[in-house]
Amino acid sequence: MGDYGPKVREILKAHGCSFHRHGKGDHDRWYSPITNRRFTVDHKIKSRHTANHVLKEAGLEKAF
Repeated sequence: MGDYGPKVREILKAHGCSFHRHGKGDHDRWYSPITNRRFTVDHKIKSRHTANHVLKEAGLEKAF
């Protein structure tokens, strides 16, 4: 798989996470109601490890 970004954002939205603001470079800041924290999501996620790390930061299970 080439880019995990769209699927990661789809999973985040399905669990109530929301876009907060644009960050530096090609990163965005998102908010998770599960952890009540903000976290960073890269526009292009090439690694399944990075994709799973983003989900973990949001308080979700691994998906890749």
